[in-house]
Amino acid sequence: MGGKILGETSSVIAALGLGEGMRIAKEKPIRRFRRTLTAWVVILIAIVAPCEKIYAKAASNQNLSKPNIVFILVDNLGYGELGVYGGGILRGAPTPRIDKLASEGMRLLNFNVEAQCTPSRSALMTGRFSIRSGTYAVPVGGVADGLTQWEITIAELLSAQGYATGMWGKWHLGSAEKRFPTHQGFDEWYGIPRTYDESMWPGQNATGGMWPSIGNKQSWNASVAHLEPIYEARKGEKARQLGELNLDARRTMEAEITKRAVGFIKLNASAGKPFYAYVSSSMVHMPTLPNPEFAGKTGNGDWADCLAEMDYRTGQILDALKDAGVEDSTLVIFASDNGPEATDPWEGDSGPWRGTYFTAMEASLRAPFIIRWPGKVPAGRVSNEIVHIVDMYPTLARVGGAEVPKDRPIDGVDQLDFFLGKQENSNREGFPAYVADRLSAVKWRNWKMHLIWQVNMYDAPLTLPLPKVINLLTDLKEERDVGAKNSWVGVPMTKIIIELEQSLKKYPPIKAGTPDPYVPPK
Repeated sequence: MGGKILGETSSVIAALGLGEGMRIAKEKPIRRFRRTLTAWVVILIAIVAPCEKIYAKAASNQNLSKPNIVFILVDNLGYGELGVYGGGILRGAPTPRIDKLASEGMRLLNFNVEAQCTPSRSALMTGRFSIRSGTYAVPVGGVADGLTQWEITIAELLSAQGYATGMWGKWHLGSAEKRFPTHQGFDEWYGIPRTYDESMWPGQNATGGMWPSIGNKQSWNASVAHLEPIYEARKGEKARQLGELNLDARRTMEAEITKRAVGFIKLNASAGKPFYAYVSSSMVHMPTLPNPEFAGKTGNGDWADCLAEMDYRTGQILDALKDAGVEDSTLVIFASDNGPEATDPWEGDSGPWRGTYFTAMEASLRAPFIIRWPGKVPAGRVSNEIVHIVDMYPTLARVGGAEVPKDRPIDGVDQLDFFLGKQENSNREGFPAYVADRLSAVKWRNWKMHLIWQVNMYDAPLTLPLPKVINLLTDLKEERDVGAKNSWVGVPMTKIIIELEQSLKKYPPIKAGTPDPYVPPK
């Protein structure tokens, strides 16, 4: 695996034309761009390769008390869905509670995630790009999946600092008992190990709906593939199956997630114990089905009803904090793990950006992000500075008084001073963007370099003969390649690739499907 990745990144660098700068002046403009870029890269590497990273700057240390942390991670909510991001009533339902949350804290316009559900959740839990952990793609049923026990999650770090830790909803980081959340630092968990698509399996032979039945001889059969279990688990105990994920369970899942999260908040607030509540919302993952309580509420269909339900459930969690008297001592984050759905009839909206998730387009990488911490995070602040989901790991570790592991590469950078308003700029300037195990693009400041071109998840990825350079301030739809006039941006971007290549060589990535116990090579 490591050799394959290193070979691919080396090929990318080779494609830029290293070592032939003497021929630049005699060549045509496009080829000249490649050679010019090469020459500058060679100079850059010679001068600054051993130096500090361009895309991450160190944050200062600060002693903080231990606030409660509530992380609401919604599922496949596109950039253009919330009212505060230009959606709301334009999408059929206002989102007043989430919009108000944004006014009480900070909203990011350039919060970046990985291209699929499993990679984003892995990055959140470990602070490491998913390519390192063997979790770079949504797993296919029937194979070993998830994080190895060697990984140290944010829940484990906070638990060691005395936090009560709870999670509710989709895990997607291990289908086997030994890799459930309660074996990865969480005191309790309710939810499913994989994903909500599987709720559709029993409905493939339904004859009463609009979709044609495929027949009982070739539709889903429990003897071939078992329905996904719904579990309840506590640390130190074997998980207990409560039911199976079907369409009825899918409709009521969000209400149960919220109910359990609210109970956890009330219990630990009354006990005076700091807590980390990871609310892994089921909204708005396909099939996008509202609770019966919300069905028909907006008059604008199931999707709008789900948007209204998501806003309401978020409000229930925020109300629980207020009612428990811990609102001011709780850091709340509301974010999405991915860009919008791409499958009919559940397509989401990406706002001004182009593309879908499972790509390296901005619609895939940019997601909503709101952070509120009363009296600490300035209210009403909006920023277009780059932040990546891996940054949540060292940031929340610092909030909880924990230190990140020193025996492995941590790709996240501490963003706390940025969030607290102590500095205008993020501590990150760029990052490499993978789609599965393919290095597809690099972002740096307001520039982006595509190495592989793919707009929609159902499009075939096309390896470009020449990188496509985009100015994200003047071209939100990523339609114009301006690399010929701006070859200089290849210098910092190629440095990001080289630093990643060197790191993967020093710390070989874990292969997907690696069993426990995993021990890194020496």
